[in-house]
Amino acid sequence: MTNTENHTVIIGAGHNGLICAAYLAKAGKKVTVLEAGEQVGGAAITREFAPDFKVSAAAHLVFLLDKHVRKELSLDSSGLSFSQRNMKTTALAADGHHLTIAGSSLQGLNISDKDRVAMKEYLRFMGKFAGVVNRLNNRIPPRVGTHNRSDWIGLAKTALNVRLLGKKDMREFLRIAGINIYDVLQENFENPLLKGALSMDGVLGTNLGPRSNNSVFCALQRLSGLQGMATPKGGMGAVSATLADVASRHGATIRTSAEVSQILLDGDHVSGIELADGEQIAASTVISSADPKTTFFELLGARNLEAGFARRVQNIRMRGNVAKLHLALDGIPEFKGLDQERLADRILIAPDIEYVERAFNQSKYGDYSIKPVAEITIPSLKDDSLAPTGQHVLSAIVQYAPYQLKAGWDSEKDVFTEKLIDLISEYAPDIRSQILHKELLTPVDIEREFRITGGHWHHGELAIDQSLMLRPVPRAAQYASPVDGLYLCGAGSHPGGGVMGSAGRNAARAVLGAKDSEDGNA
Repeated sequence: MTNTENHTVIIGAGHNGLICAAYLAKAGKKVTVLEAGEQVGGAAITREFAPDFKVSAAAHLVFLLDKHVRKELSLDSSGLSFSQRNMKTTALAADGHHLTIAGSSLQGLNISDKDRVAMKEYLRFMGKFAGVVNRLNNRIPPRVGTHNRSDWIGLAKTALNVRLLGKKDMREFLRIAGINIYDVLQENFENPLLKGALSMDGVLGTNLGPRSNNSVFCALQRLSGLQGMATPKGGMGAVSATLADVASRHGATIRTSAEVSQILLDGDHVSGIELADGEQIAASTVISSADPKTTFFELLGARNLEAGFARRVQNIRMRGNVAKLHLALDGIPEFKGLDQERLADRILIAPDIEYVERAFNQSKYGDYSIKPVAEITIPSLKDDSLAPTGQHVLSAIVQYAPYQLKAGWDSEKDVFTEKLIDLISEYAPDIRSQILHKELLTPVDIEREFRITGGHWHHGELAIDQSLMLRPVPRAAQYASPVDGLYLCGAGSHPGGGVMGSAGRNAARAVLGAKDSEDGNA
């Protein structure tokens, strides 16, 4: 075993692992990051899926990246750039009369004055509530039931954030935070296309439909970045590459193709890790950005955990329900009623809120949606590094596609792929003839490629009972685990998934023993 004292090893070079490494190295710690894949980034990578066609393999939009991370790690001056910012959202209509949402502005036919006014009010209160979530995202969650002064202060700050909303908004926040987005949208809007589009904020990437409780909470989490959507130049891999460069400049060592097979213990304290090739690396601290089940069961081993804790980890809900479709096209696709400029928007197939709910219903019984919902981008329209000249890539997040498909993905993957192309063809009739290559990542493929249990992008459902001091489970919700020296820093920890980085930042602060502050430096 390599003899290294006061050494920190981080398992996984996803964005959270890299951010955690950058903060710790910046603070003077000796840090080594070990990534099983051939490139850094985890699920936030850019890779070739067909000759000369590159795509953001999983996540494809940046809208949650923490402002403190960007400022404290100087990301904007370190090479991070965007091919498009403040993207609009276009909700497709079968008749070509599409709806475009740009902030509180609505463009399209059949938009009533009532809906235009309601949209401004909706964004006002949802933005205000998302601000509360944003401030919580940047704090180490307080523990409940302790006499620790910092935990009491943390709980008081949480309560104060809600109280400062004002009496009326506080009551509304407490009323809607845990309910379903269907009821909220029905209360506020008339236009079916608008309601379908807005419902996507509450269900994208989850095992929820619009009528499911917690879908408002998910919408608030999605809005908590308090910034517009953007596509990074070079794809999501460019974000990860920038983070790796920053971590390296601060002194962190990053190794790829270095798969960790187990976390080593000396008594009840971590002593290092062992790689798949048998190499052992000593470390006084091990931080895992892998999902909680992978960390505790595959790398540490359930035998080293107290039974009650292991049972809670086993019960974390983390079965993926999202697929990712990539198409290589021989030209610009023609969507009925959309000009080329609007093709560069975020495009949604969610014609109405009932359509979204019906799509979800099938997944509850182990079937994929015959009429799915989709979030589509064509990033090559603004970034010519992703495809050959004159050709393009289309990337679509598709729901609902359950991890445990009743008929099995081996026999149904190609069938589902064709159904997705048929769906897009309803709005872009000639697209099938333009396809040069196609790729579908089911949740099983996502699990295999990105080493995420259940293929769940967020390393666990985003729900009130799996958030804050309950994420991933009690006794591991403040990034430290019950095993001395073992920490978590991935999306399975507070505040959850998305290319946000708050979990990595918070975990570094926990390791360094920083006092809780929503915007204090690590």
